[in-house]
Amino acid sequence: MIYRNAVLSDIPAIAELQKKYHIATISEKDKPDGFVTTLFTEEQFKELIEKENGITVAFDNKKIVAYAMAASWEYWAKWPLFQHMIKDLKNTEYKGNILSTINSYQYGPICIDKDYRGTEVLLKVFDFSRRQMSQKYPILITFINQINPRSYYAHTKKLGLDVIKKFEFNNNTYYELGCETSF
Repeated sequence: MIYRNAVLSDIPAIAELQKKYHIATISEKDKPDGFVTTLFTEEQFKELIEKENGITVAFDNKKIVAYAMAASWEYWAKWPLFQHMIKDLKNTEYKGNILSTINSYQYGPICIDKDYRGTEVLLKVFDFSRRQMSQKYPILITFINQINPRSYYAHTKKLGLDVIKKFEFNNNTYYELGCETSF
């Protein structure tokens, strides 16, 4: 397995994996095993790669089997959910730090092909992404829709992220989670 930062030529494979596991297009039989909720266009993938170096991919036999996204709050600010989170940073404390766009970044979504779930791929793609972002930010923040228990379990039990609080947005309840990026 190879873990690395995505390049522009990876976009079609990333988009295909996103389509397979996005809440709007995932099969009903796969939905209980987890899904992603933020939908990216190819142009948004391109911007994330070029401006933020913000997509980590996992390759197995020349096939992308997972990705993890991470970027500054500036990148995420075009989406209403992230605008809500940014506005609330000043009201959010983690390990004695009031969060800001300077001391934290947004991680996720992460997407793993179901054939690779339950393996080391989750931890390795997450750690690669976190190491990249630790050079700029001491705190990682993410959110999980309360209706996605598999993702909640993976992030809290397997990756060790802390639940900071719950928040409501657009008739959904989310967990806001965080961790320090230093090892």
